[in-house]
Amino acid sequence: MLPVQEQAEIIQNVRSVLEKYESKLSAINQKIWSNPELAFKEHDAHDHICEVFESLGPDYQVHRKAYGVETALEIIYKRGNGGRVMAFNAEYDALPGMGHACGHNLIATSSIAAFLATCEAMSSIYADQIGYSVRLLGTPAEEGGGGKLLLIEAGAYKDVDACFMVHPFPVLSGAPELISSSSCSGQYLANDKVEVTFTGKPAHASAAPWEGVNALDAVVSAYVNISMLRQQILPTQKIHGVVLRGGERPNVIPASTTVEYYVRSDTVKTLKPLTDKVLKCFEAAAMATGCTVEYKWEAAYKDMKINKPICDSYVSAMNAMGHSTIFDAAGQEGGLSGGSTDMGNVSYEVPGFHGGFYIHADGVNHTPQFTAGAGSEEGFQRSLHCAAGMAVVASRALVDESFATSIKSDFEKGL
Repeated sequence: MLPVQEQAEIIQNVRSVLEKYESKLSAINQKIWSNPELAFKEHDAHDHICEVFESLGPDYQVHRKAYGVETALEIIYKRGNGGRVMAFNAEYDALPGMGHACGHNLIATSSIAAFLATCEAMSSIYADQIGYSVRLLGTPAEEGGGGKLLLIEAGAYKDVDACFMVHPFPVLSGAPELISSSSCSGQYLANDKVEVTFTGKPAHASAAPWEGVNALDAVVSAYVNISMLRQQILPTQKIHGVVLRGGERPNVIPASTTVEYYVRSDTVKTLKPLTDKVLKCFEAAAMATGCTVEYKWEAAYKDMKINKPICDSYVSAMNAMGHSTIFDAAGQEGGLSGGSTDMGNVSYEVPGFHGGFYIHADGVNHTPQFTAGAGSEEGFQRSLHCAAGMAVVASRALVDESFATSIKSDFEKGL
């Protein structure tokens, strides 16, 4: 356990670093927000972040196109030999047609800020007395594509002792004064994503419809099957989809149609049987209409494993700095739940933290109204508050042996 005076010194130094870099962080945040880029196309965000750290000197080792992914990056700050490794995930992909409607500009900003604060606070207090490493990972394509899965496969997290990030949400109706919360169990669901194509046979829809095999009928049948299935699933499970292609013209029997569906459940274990049931809905539709069916799977996201020691330490640090924060064990009234993230996959590899923070917006995530909130000064300031909390916890994990042991034990217990 760190002495109280030492913990206070970490907090003071973290705050000083964030004050030092505030204008630079604000510029990063606004640059990403004002220039939204879609999954695996975040070239400007990637280049700008790398340029910022290249300008800070040789202490920051900058790796562009990290781990073979064009828009991934890794910045490494290392002191001494050996020691523990803390990592921060920066997301910066946007949504089609509405920009940063999930606030990934704020996610990137908070992780960059926490990384800087951890590096420089540790250096100021401990110099080279202990060995440690701190890393910033730029993780593209969270909204679709699973960038973190590619990094996992390439070994980006293999020696990491803990990994941190926070995510913005709209201010809670039942607790408007709350700034942040640590991860709540069940908020981030395991998620299978599949694109389904039905193939039939074209024909003139009026002159000879009996000659055709209607692939749109297969879509309608599958949609109805899944709608009936929803009555028989758990409250924590979700199934939702869209028609990507339903045909070309009304007077041609559609020969090929495509839908995309997301299937979610509270854990990887409960997701598999639900996905199997959904597949039967597609297969039944194909059989009933005489179509063939093909599946194209996207990256599957796992549920988020909660690390209680990290969550408790974050809540304590945030409240010590005057930022109202709770450990959200069940989800706050008026809050959002049911989303999925590839940070869940990371939490199966290493101890992970995916906290939430609350900004004023006239809409929920994935709406244009939330995009406006994500670009606000208040949103930026709250992202810095959370960066301070993460930096304090990461610094403690680097120097406090008993705390680091409790993080590891809790992670291993949950596997």
